[in-house]
Amino acid sequence: MNTANSHARPIAPWIATVAIAFSLCATLQAQDPSPGAAILQDFRTFQQMGAVLFIAAHPDDENTQLITYLARGRGYRTAYLSVTRGDGGQNLLGGELFEQLGVIRTQELLAARRLDGGQQFFTRAIDFGYSKHVAETLRIWDQKELIGDVVRVIRTFRPDVVITRFNPDTDNTHGHHTASAVLAREAFKLSGDPNAYSEQLQQGLTIWQPKRIFFDGQGNQGPVIRIEIGGNDAISGETFGAIAGRSRAMHKTQGFDRAGGRGFGGRGGGTIPPESFTLLAGEPATNDILDGVDTTWSRYKGGEEITRLTNDAIANFKPNDPAAAVPALLAIRTRFAGLADDRVVNEKRRQLDRIIQNCIGLIVQTSIPSNEIVPGESIKMHMAASVKSDQVKISWVSSRFPSIGSQADISENISAGATAQRDVSQILPIKTDLTQPYWLREPGTVGLFHVDDPTHIGLPENPPVFPIIHTFDVGGQKIEISDEPVQVVHDSAKGETRLRLNVIPPISLHFASDVRLFEPGQSKLVQVEAIAHRADISGTAQLDLPNGWKAEPSAQDVKLGSVGQSTLLAFNVTAPAQPAKADIGAHVSVAGQTYNTDRIDIRYNHVPPLLLQPRAVVKAVALDLKARGKTVGYLQGAGDSVSECLEQMGYTVTQLTGADLNPEKFNTFDAVVLGIRAFETRTDVVANIPAIFTYIENGGTVIVQYNRADADPNNRGTFGPLKLVQSGQRITDETAEMTFLAPDHPALNTPNKITQADFDGWMQERGIYYPSQWDEKFTPILAAHDPGEQPLNGGLLVANYGKGHLVYTGLVFFRELPEGVPGAYRLFANLLSLGK
Repeated sequence: MNTANSHARPIAPWIATVAIAFSLCATLQAQDPSPGAAILQDFRTFQQMGAVLFIAAHPDDENTQLITYLARGRGYRTAYLSVTRGDGGQNLLGGELFEQLGVIRTQELLAARRLDGGQQFFTRAIDFGYSKHVAETLRIWDQKELIGDVVRVIRTFRPDVVITRFNPDTDNTHGHHTASAVLAREAFKLSGDPNAYSEQLQQGLTIWQPKRIFFDGQGNQGPVIRIEIGGNDAISGETFGAIAGRSRAMHKTQGFDRAGGRGFGGRGGGTIPPESFTLLAGEPATNDILDGVDTTWSRYKGGEEITRLTNDAIANFKPNDPAAAVPALLAIRTRFAGLADDRVVNEKRRQLDRIIQNCIGLIVQTSIPSNEIVPGESIKMHMAASVKSDQVKISWVSSRFPSIGSQADISENISAGATAQRDVSQILPIKTDLTQPYWLREPGTVGLFHVDDPTHIGLPENPPVFPIIHTFDVGGQKIEISDEPVQVVHDSAKGETRLRLNVIPPISLHFASDVRLFEPGQSKLVQVEAIAHRADISGTAQLDLPNGWKAEPSAQDVKLGSVGQSTLLAFNVTAPAQPAKADIGAHVSVAGQTYNTDRIDIRYNHVPPLLLQPRAVVKAVALDLKARGKTVGYLQGAGDSVSECLEQMGYTVTQLTGADLNPEKFNTFDAVVLGIRAFETRTDVVANIPAIFTYIENGGTVIVQYNRADADPNNRGTFGPLKLVQSGQRITDETAEMTFLAPDHPALNTPNKITQADFDGWMQERGIYYPSQWDEKFTPILAAHDPGEQPLNGGLLVANYGKGHLVYTGLVFFRELPEGVPGAYRLFANLLSLGK
């Protein structure tokens, strides 16, 4: 069922309120109560009005040391705009790639910001893989659209200073890196222009011009400012370097939690050198990046009194009796009425309300029995509020449900130590979108996600499904607290987990495999599992077939009695008579509604549970494919789905463990394949290289997929008895013409005759981390090059060793096989068939 919005809506205040409160800066809310020192630090942050936006290309590009210093040390509003979500990288934790990896890395960045105190934003740019040139990157990304995205974030966040991680005037690094800086500088010039991206102004934004933009480093031109960014956190006493290191370690899919993890920022607890900043545009600075910026409330007419009252309140704050500060805080709050309506002022008002909330120990929670709901069902909510202090009169006025225009009037006084409770039921509208990251609801381009609602652009994640605004009367003033329904799960090992509300269909579909291979004209069973998420489901299931594909039967009845029950539906699918590739979908019609989504649950301990519900689809490929041998041993590395693809080729695949790395076990296989980055992610490979070579010497075939140059122990210069030196060389042009260096070699001829057509339709790149030197026993099979560069011929190396064969390849089979690229299957089949 596709229920994505198809029209833009004006900015809803609750979206900004809840998104910020839930994901970005709710570091104090709902603690029991917050320690006085933490409240005092939050109060000091309220006092500061400076703001800095850091911009770079990917998750892991941010300077966590600088963000920690600015947010925790100076108390400035500090944010990181990551142009992409890192969906084009690799995953050291599991097999999730592309969109799924981007969703995980989004949550890793949010976890990092919760530690270093920053906020998080994104553009719609897709990480399409390594790019060697900024011009290529900006062409694929659509430069005009992405400048608009950065302008939108600047107008939303309203920074005084913008800092780019990379230099926009160099093109000797990753093209995404330079492009992020180019976008930042162009957006800096346009964000204050009412004629630039004027549609944003119609959607509720206003123009905003930062004072200056820097490059975070020593540039070749422009004045340079140096500042000290070391120090200690006022709450914990930790060094900013230690906090930044913990923040950076949240990039676990990239291995940054491991000793020696690479990356920028997070420099530990030692001496921190001064940070250099080169001016790119805007007003020059002399001593500090915020020179000439009024970082006090005096920047607003009428704000001087807020400054005076805040200084007095901080001076008189008693960490052991936070509630005593409430009258002074309420006095400050009354001064907001005289200020102009402004996004930053509104955010500061919400921050002040959180400080008041924490001073009185007001804890609010809306719990639900299950965090999954089908549109049209009733949300049964238990709302509870309690306070610790009785120094101020507190009453719970109401709870508002803005997405449905409803409100529950409560009008109940709350005494210290007591809990006010209400059970409320509300119907979730039947047209509510199913839970799916907003940037993945509709197909985009190669370089740009499609987003129907432009007001969502920039947000790190979806707004709450069912936002709640609680109103409390605190000492005669109305305070609003943002909330959303959560399922509270208690675990003796993990503690308490709060699960956000997800909208699901009553039934989902899942194909038994992501790829299904056919011979042209062949008929094969295609199985799709139907899973009930509600009881008593009855409907009709069909496949969604492109032209030339046929299925029998055309439809099947589905009857499922209980939640969790499933049934496997088998369709006999016939491929076209000629080679073809197609996406085959499926849908179920139930009571007049159509459902066609899969369900993907992603679970890692360092991020919250993630639910994706894309369209259920299998990649069907009709191709001429021959393969020799029957059994393959697969040693998983960083995580990929190559082994499942080998099963589609007809092989029986055995997943190997460390205990299996011996000649006796190897001898049961026709070939052994090592997964990507196996040398980096496993500790049992190097020690067992002698066993691997004994197997090869006795006639076996071993295929080693790519390893990184900076992590591969073979970079020492040997792979067992053979020399093999890794490098960072790669070919990023997925259309690069392939030269056959050994046209008569079996790898290109047996059992499949490989031609240039077999390299059509490859995606993202040809290959990565090619070896730069190798033993003379290796035969280079293929060569290719990116535009303007010399050919690289280390992408596919085959060595005869004893009676067997060793293959080392940087070709990205781990991307191409799951995407159903026919030529990748034919070439890999030849490698598995060597010597057969």
